[in-house]
Amino acid sequence: MAGGAQAAEGTVDGNVLAARALARAGVQHMFGVVGIPVTSLATRAVAAGVRFIAFHNEQSAGYAASAYGYLTRRPGVLLTVSGPGCVHGLAGLSNAQVNTWPTVMISGSCDQADFGKGDFQELDQIAAVKPFVKFAAKATEIVQIPRLVREVVHIAASGRPGGCYLDLPTDVLHQMVSESVAERLLAECESPQVEELGAAETAEIRKAVSLLRSAERPLIVFGKGAGSARAEDSLTELIERTGIPFLPTPMGKGLISDTHELSATAARSLAIGRCDVALVVGARLNWLLHFGEPPRWSKDVKFILVDVSREEIELRKPHLGLVGDAKEVVDLINEEINEDPFCLGKTNPWVEAISKKVKENVAKMELQLGKVVVPFNFFTPMKIIRDAILAEGSPAPILVSEGANTMDVGRAVLVQTEPRTRLDAGTWGTMGVGLGYCIAAAVACPERLVVAVEGDSGFGFSAMEVETLVRYQFPVVVIVFNNGGVYGGDRRNPDEITGPHKEDPAPTSFVSGAAYHTMMEAFGGKGYIVKNPEELKFALSESFSARKPAVINVIIDPYAGAESGRLQHKN
Repeated sequence: MAGGAQAAEGTVDGNVLAARALARAGVQHMFGVVGIPVTSLATRAVAAGVRFIAFHNEQSAGYAASAYGYLTRRPGVLLTVSGPGCVHGLAGLSNAQVNTWPTVMISGSCDQADFGKGDFQELDQIAAVKPFVKFAAKATEIVQIPRLVREVVHIAASGRPGGCYLDLPTDVLHQMVSESVAERLLAECESPQVEELGAAETAEIRKAVSLLRSAERPLIVFGKGAGSARAEDSLTELIERTGIPFLPTPMGKGLISDTHELSATAARSLAIGRCDVALVVGARLNWLLHFGEPPRWSKDVKFILVDVSREEIELRKPHLGLVGDAKEVVDLINEEINEDPFCLGKTNPWVEAISKKVKENVAKMELQLGKVVVPFNFFTPMKIIRDAILAEGSPAPILVSEGANTMDVGRAVLVQTEPRTRLDAGTWGTMGVGLGYCIAAAVACPERLVVAVEGDSGFGFSAMEVETLVRYQFPVVVIVFNNGGVYGGDRRNPDEITGPHKEDPAPTSFVSGAAYHTMMEAFGGKGYIVKNPEELKFALSESFSARKPAVINVIIDPYAGAESGRLQHKN
């Protein structure tokens, strides 16, 4: 039956069965690109109550699914066509796996009977996805669909969250079962699958508290894992009861407001360089935290690592590992402290040292931000954007940020005051996530304005999705820092401009002064080009008030940024 249409009264095909299974598994939204053989599956999913957000490119749809998983704690679902669609979707699926966000990719695949013959978009998709997922499965007959849908949705969100994959061959999508069989298969998969996380032992909690209590220079570090666990209230209680300074990772910013008096963000080097005990909650000791190694950290620092994954703790080999959900473990720590409270106090030498350095560095930053530089550097427009976002109050906008200089400067300047309001390149340093993340944020948190602050290179990866913003009328304002290239324009020394192709543009160069705002206008959205503070303030005020799709094209001095942002040593 072409297109998966219902063959006769009382029967359903694989498309209908998969759609119903997704709805019963609690899936509310699905992102993707339709085509052979999954167009009918998307249509049937909509009929079953699942909202389908259609993209132009599977990569952006995959990034949206991954960020949706983080923001909601429910697996984001990506739907792709076979072969190249599956390959394109791997970008988002792998991003989810590395960031440990619950995500499910479902791809159609070629007819099983024709595999190996060179069928349309033929690919061994199970083999292709395996390096990037926790679990991968293929339905070889229609009756397997409900069980496998339930499994991928459950496994993606259980334990340490991550990516899962389900393969649905064309012939399976076209197979038929009776309504009664379909209902029985769906009912059999409805009992909830609950996986209890092991709680940290009481003795280990006591040891952790003892280490914090006896430390001279304790520090609490938390990341997006704590955000995913909704640990912000528990962390706030711990920090305010003990008076211990805290340091968020980039996407942990906002779990406790950046403006909190115990925030050590502006004194990061001092905090990690001198602390003697570090409680690390929902963050990995990877490159973002300098691997927990000297010279950035003291060679004598004792790490207390809280992670949902025992394997992660065994890999990092901390002084003490606490396995469990971040919120639950912090609650246990708070209970233990309540038995015998302690607090460093504002006059504690460590707290005073952090506070002094924070004030010094903030003053230096504000002095730099106070200079109005035109043509724009990165700091002048970033301060204007910071003030406009803060003026929105609560609920605070969700900030999406990518690009080397744009993201790095933004991390230092832009202020996060509420949990899970920052989405950036993340653990994998993925560029191109911007528009996908914007759409995920708009879908997951419809009460919030979404503001993207992007470099022109980062924007270019997914710029066509501005049409998706307009089509669904998402409240997203995209601010493009346009400095004419990757890091900026031509960064070559004269002795590098040689050879037979020396007249070509530099590898880092784009068309100077590109009119990115007109892309948005082409689809009926609002576009702005700004070159001075007054124009930027007007564009932000009007677009934030309208809460409609907009692109603000901010022209930046092409020589304002640094190559590789703050990772020069990696290039």
